[in-house]
Amino acid sequence: METSKAELSSAATAQRYAAHGASKSGAVSAEALELRGAEILVKGLQAEGVKFIWGYPGGAVLHIYDAFYKQDTIQHILVRHEQAAVHAADGYARATGDVGVALVTSGPGVTNAVTGIATAYMDSIPMVIITGQVPTHAIGLDAFQECDTVGITRPVVKHNFLVKDAREIASTLKKAFHIARSGRPGPVVVDIPKDVSFKKVPYHGYPAAVEMRSYNPVRKGHGGQIRKALQLLLTAKRPYIYTGGGVIASNACAELRTLVNMLGYPVTNTLMGLGAYPASDRKFLGMLGMHGTVEANNAMQHCDVLLAVGARFDDRVIGNPKHFAQNERKIIHIDIDPSSISKRVRVDIPIVGDVKDVLTEMISMFNEGSAKPDSGTLAAWWEVIETWRKPDCLKYDRSNKEVIKPQYVVETLWNMTRDTDAYVTSDVGQHQMWAAQYYRFDEPRRWINSGGLGTMGVGIPYAMGIKLAKPQSEVYCVTGEGSVQMCIQELSTCLQYNTPIKIVALNNRYLGMVRQWQELEYEGRYSQSYMDALPNFVKLAEAYGHVGLLIEKPQDVKPTLREARKLKDRTVFMDFRTDPTENVFPMVKAGMGLTEMLLGSEDL
Repeated sequence: METSKAELSSAATAQRYAAHGASKSGAVSAEALELRGAEILVKGLQAEGVKFIWGYPGGAVLHIYDAFYKQDTIQHILVRHEQAAVHAADGYARATGDVGVALVTSGPGVTNAVTGIATAYMDSIPMVIITGQVPTHAIGLDAFQECDTVGITRPVVKHNFLVKDAREIASTLKKAFHIARSGRPGPVVVDIPKDVSFKKVPYHGYPAAVEMRSYNPVRKGHGGQIRKALQLLLTAKRPYIYTGGGVIASNACAELRTLVNMLGYPVTNTLMGLGAYPASDRKFLGMLGMHGTVEANNAMQHCDVLLAVGARFDDRVIGNPKHFAQNERKIIHIDIDPSSISKRVRVDIPIVGDVKDVLTEMISMFNEGSAKPDSGTLAAWWEVIETWRKPDCLKYDRSNKEVIKPQYVVETLWNMTRDTDAYVTSDVGQHQMWAAQYYRFDEPRRWINSGGLGTMGVGIPYAMGIKLAKPQSEVYCVTGEGSVQMCIQELSTCLQYNTPIKIVALNNRYLGMVRQWQELEYEGRYSQSYMDALPNFVKLAEAYGHVGLLIEKPQDVKPTLREARKLKDRTVFMDFRTDPTENVFPMVKAGMGLTEMLLGSEDL
């Protein structure tokens, strides 16, 4: 009997893919299950080891939700807004290093999710966002809840797919996860029309491997370049190691710490890199950049050899590029993304490769060789650094008994939780910078914030995602009364899914960072930066089923934090009424050089 083309195709596909329910010997059955596209999607997510998915249902994804109803290995978290779904999956990914997954419907579901997608894209976070789409025959006809998902998301994703054939769902999902987590990580959108999710097709199993000729990121750095870099580092008189979020993304913190300890060189982290090197170590000079320390910024400007690792010389780090270029220095730049190298600052020794692999090889070369840094020259450089560090640019009025200083709240939280497994999320603004400055992170993936896009409203969703991933850990959201209201509806999600987070609201009744800039740049014309008609956050928290606490005096800060920590199974909203006039210092104003810092009100 002649074999049909369909049977041949089915057998060939079965040989390529690991079959569903393959035998222990690895034998693959040519018999295919008949499954709906939505069921194939769920099986793919299960094969990827997905534990949680955050989403919100709608017409275009109802077949997918029906498939989720029939399984019990992936927990779906019903958020109150699609933006929060993506933020929560993002927070989960940042804390765990796994791919975060979100699910939204077509049209407004997609457009609501775009802010979350762009936030993850700017910070290189591995995510897969599944979006519903109108049926294939209706695409382009302005159907109900239709939007061009591929076109809208193209600028803010690493890649996106429109799946028009249910038989391609498994292979597309495999590609999506591979792209999201490899190379420079990022969000990937998979857009699935409603009819594709409903159609029954043969299912031969989830692909065991993926090959993409057009996508093959380099992992191993060039050995010759690494050797040149090490030689330059060892001859440096004023060396400096500048690290960013790429160190955390590649899980290279142990290698970074080994290298820094072997060399004895000063090191700094960007906002996104905090925790990659222990803040408690003396070789750490603090965060650098617009609100970085004097010692970190001065060392960046005056070093003669700079090792940049997984960082991108962005505007908030180096200030005015022309000012930065005034001092001659040799720059070594390690990054997985070749497009990030020499993008804003010309470098002398580029090394394209995975940070972990490159640092491992550099450490090996150092151990094999006999050359060591010159101890006398290095000691002289450290003496200079200590003169910059001595004045303590992060000092503030700790003796004030009349008004709560926001720095004091963060510092108190750090002192209480420094020896515990604690995670800190933040929204965006002054409170974010105070958290970065005064909570001294010793471990990676404990500081979760929106660095690149600067998205307000991420704090609570981030914390929800982390608490699900780390139920035994303490999770704090440091926020402001402005940011917190952008996703405050997720307090309802916290109650439904029992994610007892602790919210530390530094309430100064202003959009604090906007007010600070208006004070400095606009002669105190506070246009629309004062928050009138604020809600009673204590009653609001209680209305959502949580605990609300109001704190108005400095002496009540410690007792309140202690009380909140004791309420392990409750979400607690702490409304700290802080000094409305307090500014974040040091500060590098826009257009100024890295070392042209304002250190306090006396500089205004």
